[in-house]
Amino acid sequence: MPEPSLETRNLTIRFGGHVAVNAVSLAFVPGELTVIVGPNGAGKTTWFNLVSGQLRPSAGTILKDGRDITALSPSARAKAGIGRAFQLTNLFPKLSVIENIRLAVQARAGLGPRLFRAAAAFRELAREAERHLAAARLERMAGLPVHALPHGDQRKLEVALLLAMQPDIFMFDEPTAGMSVDEAPVILDLIAEIRRDVSKTVLLVEHKMDVVRALADRIVVLHNGELVADGKPDTVMNSAIVREIYLGIPAEEAA
Repeated sequence: MPEPSLETRNLTIRFGGHVAVNAVSLAFVPGELTVIVGPNGAGKTTWFNLVSGQLRPSAGTILKDGRDITALSPSARAKAGIGRAFQLTNLFPKLSVIENIRLAVQARAGLGPRLFRAAAAFRELAREAERHLAAARLERMAGLPVHALPHGDQRKLEVALLLAMQPDIFMFDEPTAGMSVDEAPVILDLIAEIRRDVSKTVLLVEHKMDVVRALADRIVVLHNGELVADGKPDTVMNSAIVREIYLGIPAEEAA
């Protein structure tokens, strides 16, 4: 079995007297897509925030490729290969779609925004930006300012930006939230394409069970900040504790 690309050991965070994530230990390997589920308030997004650096843990350790990254900033974690998409889009609203992608490509190449105006001169970077634009099916939106995009297209753009940064760990927090039935398949196809790259690790927080069943290699279940189940989709979703906690089926009926 390959070495873990990402690991949390006894990861814990307390807000006053409330323990939002309680001693969660998990390890993830390349080539695996894990869906993290649980009821509202289970600690899913909080755990994501701890891993990507938006929150600092009260206790525990986060490791990437065996290296302790617990004290690193969100930007340092991004440079280390952890890519995070949020429930709310995190874009440059006044810039165009293609300008957003070019900036991400330049940042990954180490050129920085100072060369933004000359981006067209860097033909390979420009071609790469166009490839990510096409992958997200946003070609017809290329020149539009991001603030003019419908919500679904902003979500597609955020995935394109993640692709442009070329992380080896992809984290998606409810990627289809707020999207129409027609829009969601584009995002799911992009995630499925990432999953096919066996060098990538994909983590997904999702409530929609059809999405979970379509994508998951593994399901992790959190409840009240604690890890209550972890395993293959059929095994986890058919377990009595998960059917009671997550699906609302009483334990006696689930047994």
